[in-house]
Amino acid sequence: MLARLLEPRLEAAYALMRVTTALLFMFHGVQKMFGVLTASTPVFPSQLWLGGLIELVAGAAIALGLLTRWAAFLASGTMAVAYVQFHWKFALGASLLPAINKGELALVYAVAFFFIACRGGGRYSVDARSKSA
Repeated sequence: MLARLLEPRLEAAYALMRVTTALLFMFHGVQKMFGVLTASTPVFPSQLWLGGLIELVAGAAIALGLLTRWAAFLASGTMAVAYVQFHWKFALGASLLPAINKGELALVYAVAFFFIACRGGGRYSVDARSKSA
């Protein structure tokens, strides 16, 4: 019964998840690039600055559903690197756990964007509009 109720809303729910996740990701880029609600901004052309640029541009593209697969794949890889390099740091023991190394968000973003890269923009995206034109 629940499946029958929710199934017709699958595309809308996917769009909501894609756009919400992308806008939250994009905000991290806004923070890094423009110093919004943060004490410091990374120096050009550091790795952190490049990460902020990817968050900003890829987040906007994913939210719009523009070149979604490419943008989401780049965002997923960026977050996988962020998790390994800045959170996990190849440490063993409890430091491997996201709850301990504070890497939950990076890991969730990496997996969510990998899913979006595999699925594409969906019905409610610029990508879908350009296919139908």
